[in-house]
Amino acid sequence: MQSNHMRSRFILFFAALLAMLALTGCAGLFNREAMRVSVAGIEPLEGQGLEMRFAVKLRIQNPNDAPIDFDGVSLDLDLNGRAFASGVSDQRGTVPRFGETVLSVPVTVSAFSVARQAFGFANGDTVSKVSYAVRGRLAGGAFGGARFADSGYVDLPGMGAAGN
Repeated sequence: MQSNHMRSRFILFFAALLAMLALTGCAGLFNREAMRVSVAGIEPLEGQGLEMRFAVKLRIQNPNDAPIDFDGVSLDLDLNGRAFASGVSDQRGTVPRFGETVLSVPVTVSAFSVARQAFGFANGDTVSKVSYAVRGRLAGGAFGGARFADSGYVDLPGMGAAGN
């Protein structure tokens, strides 16, 4: 009875060890650098009702020696730490190895988001610089796609406080 218990524990330990080695091996196969994503531009689109729409242009750089295939894009845009716009696109394509591509993703801004931003500015938020954060995902591929993020500041010319 005791030897069956010992044998079961040994088999369980051996299986766990093999699983850990397999996962370590897989991680080595996918040793990829993260994509570099930056906002290349924002253009107005026609909206409906109280919503606004924009085309957010993303420059996506692939610093790896293998191309990144994608079949769909999702995007969230925050301004001054607050959710502002979101969008999706069914674009498909490839970011070439050691290459780049520019994607245009339509995003929607609700009237509520605009009002929340305006309220933040009215409560003393800085208006000479606006912080932004972009998060998203290129869908597809063998492992569900690749996530990306970018953040920074946008200077608003002529919007600083009087007397500066």
